[in-house]
Amino acid sequence: MLQTLYDYFWWERLWLPVNLTWADLEDRDGRVYAKASDLYVTLPLALLFLIVRYFFELYVATPLAALLNVKEKTRLRAPPNPTLEHFYLTSGKQPKQSGLSGRQVERWFRRRRNQDRPSLLKKFREASWRFTFYLIAFIAGMAVIVDKPWFYDMKKVWEGYPIQSTIPSQYWYYMIELSFYWSLLFSIASDVKRKDFKEQIIHHVATIILISFSWFANYIRAGTLIMALHDSSDYLLESAKMFNYAGWKNTCNNIFIVFAIVFIITRLVILPFWILHCTVVYPLELYPAFFGYYFFNSMMGVLQLLHIFWAYLILRMAHKFITGKELEVARLETWGQSSTARRTQFLRKGQLRKGSEGLEEGCPLKKTPSAFDGPTAAEQ
Repeated sequence: MLQTLYDYFWWERLWLPVNLTWADLEDRDGRVYAKASDLYVTLPLALLFLIVRYFFELYVATPLAALLNVKEKTRLRAPPNPTLEHFYLTSGKQPKQSGLSGRQVERWFRRRRNQDRPSLLKKFREASWRFTFYLIAFIAGMAVIVDKPWFYDMKKVWEGYPIQSTIPSQYWYYMIELSFYWSLLFSIASDVKRKDFKEQIIHHVATIILISFSWFANYIRAGTLIMALHDSSDYLLESAKMFNYAGWKNTCNNIFIVFAIVFIITRLVILPFWILHCTVVYPLELYPAFFGYYFFNSMMGVLQLLHIFWAYLILRMAHKFITGKELEVARLETWGQSSTARRTQFLRKGQLRKGSEGLEEGCPLKKTPSAFDGPTAAEQ
């Protein structure tokens, strides 16, 4: 049974154009071709990434945070209260049985919510790690593709496909990128939980599937273009977050504007009108459509929908920043509220009287907002 499923999964008609077999992609005459077995190394490499990240955050990001005066805030812990804890976790009915006044309950929820909120130092370290990787990956990716003819002429992506041999730089670019996204997926539960948590999971899974498929189906030329395109804006976002956490608002705002421009150009212009056109139209000039063709472009479609969603958030924040309005929607650095934060917001709006002490953090911003300044404490 398992052997039958295995054989069906690797059936050439699924992944390769008509009249081609896996035997056509076996190494010969000094030419090396991509193989699915090459991807096995990415899982141990992903674990290595997690180890490297731990030491990077400890010995590089933490001293850098201290240098930039990113400080931890002392947070008061909420005293144990089983009734409120149950409500906090389940968002049930009004906790009248707690024996506390409305103001005391509100204060308890504020402290309890702050216990779950990630610290500024944790956010800074995470952003520093991602910034470092994305910047290095973008530079390395450009070094891999900038001298290739298909970087300038998209039709050459499919020249000789699928009998296209690989070179060491392409191999390592793929293995490192795929390993990094595996590490992001492994650490997503412990990382800062953002508003787009579900979208991030979808993005990581779709990216892992795309990179893996494009490797063993020999979509490598297109794959290197796609990976470099994505890395071109990600390091800007992470650097803007770092400066925001350090309190460098003007620098953060300027980088955010550059990031927004690069993101829109690369994800909503170059990707759909050049890259997607290259993967959807040009292959049909060589072979009839096959399952792998539909599968790859379907995954690309999923990524493009996510890009549109994120572009909407970016443009909405950019509009609020440019017009000088208070940013009522969560910032990019915390795209989305956690479920516990939403429960506290729900409690404040409908189930408890609003005491002045519990709402004093919710006053409008009295300064020019940063692109990453988000909702008031009451809204979080």
